Amino acid sequence: MVPPEDTYHVLRTRGNGPIYWPDEWIMPYLDVARFGSVALIHVFKLRANLIYTLVERWHPKTLTFHLSCGKCTITLENVALQLRLSMDGDVVTGLNLVVEPIVLCYDFLGCSPGDAGAKFTNLKFSWLKENFKRLSSNAIERGKMCAAQAYILQLIGRAYVKRQ
Repeated sequence: MVPPEDTYHVLRTRGNGPIYWPDEWIMPYLDVARFGSVALIHVFKLRANLIYTLVERWHPKTLTFHLSCGKCTITLENVALQLRLSMDGDVVTGLNLVVEPIVLCYDFLGCSPGDAGAKFTNLKFSWLKENFKRLSSNAIERGKMCAAQAYILQLIGRAYVKRQ
């Protein structure tokens, strides 16, 4: 079905990932943290015609899709099953006051943006990418764990930035 000319809108896709593929050396660590399948989300190609069909059938007042088979909606459980995310365990919410951010950064990443003498106040995605995008084949386990944690930070951080 072709929409009337006056209601046609171009759909543009946006990626929320870290903009690089995870190194093969960190994939086992992402799997242990249950982020392996999430890291591979941007592997899928989007088909604009299928997305348009779903958008066309979405009813925001009822939060449902009206399809030929009936009404349906997407639940958090559906998303968790598709992404193989655990729904058990502690919930991560809220804001915490970090007294010594440089210590926290060293604990999780093994280095800090403040290493160059600048005062450390925040993490930038560009710094994470620059420092953790590639690992050498002889990287020690601690380096692989830090790279996996940096990748997870980017996955979560980019999703949070896009949502706001």
